[in-house]
Amino acid sequence: MIIKEHSTVDNLEVLYIDNHIIAINKRSGDIVQGDKTSDIPLSEIVKGYLAKRFNKPGNVFLGVVHRLDRPTSGVIIFARTSKALTRLNKALVDRSFEKTYWAMVHPFPDNPSARLVHYLKRNSRQNKSYAHLKPVPDSKQAILEYQLLLKLQKYALLEIQLHTGRHHQIRAQLAKIGCTIKGDLKYGAQRSNQNGGIHLHARVLHFIHPVKKTPITITAPVPKNDSLWDVVRL
Repeated sequence: MIIKEHSTVDNLEVLYIDNHIIAINKRSGDIVQGDKTSDIPLSEIVKGYLAKRFNKPGNVFLGVVHRLDRPTSGVIIFARTSKALTRLNKALVDRSFEKTYWAMVHPFPDNPSARLVHYLKRNSRQNKSYAHLKPVPDSKQAILEYQLLLKLQKYALLEIQLHTGRHHQIRAQLAKIGCTIKGDLKYGAQRSNQNGGIHLHARVLHFIHPVKKTPITITAPVPKNDSLWDVVRL
């Protein structure tokens, strides 16, 4: 059975679902997995949704494939079977996922498009990564490409292709070139967003279905009721 849909139930926006995977449009502020806070993680909310929708008694299997930073919104997928989880984890290691992000930044970038290569070093105590132009001890290479899509009065909309998956990669690399994501106090924004989130959105996820072996492209609409995102809503 395959179900393709775009529906919102109990504040959970489902972008795609079949027997093996489910894709959600994560809201800014949601945590993907449980942490030291007592907040209910998105994984548990999705489990509850599946149990209710398919009338499943007992524990519902749900595998976390990848994560998004808590203040980031956008598409995220979970595995509904252990087979799908194993294969999707391998696809992540093999870098066969194609991830496209949108970011609202200030000020405008010097170049309308560029390939950024930095070496990121994570500071676990601060939960922050620092971008360096050359390798430093314990750093990891980080690569992304961006393209300027739109200039607004104060902010620029960038489309970003990730080529590596490092901790806070987009946030750290854009900050390094002087383009801070709106609301991202940790990386230099002057003020926070009212909802505590940042204007970084996982827009598109492209991958090969772990069981059917067919290409899947999932696009997440930008957050609602946001004057800045409303300008680019499609």
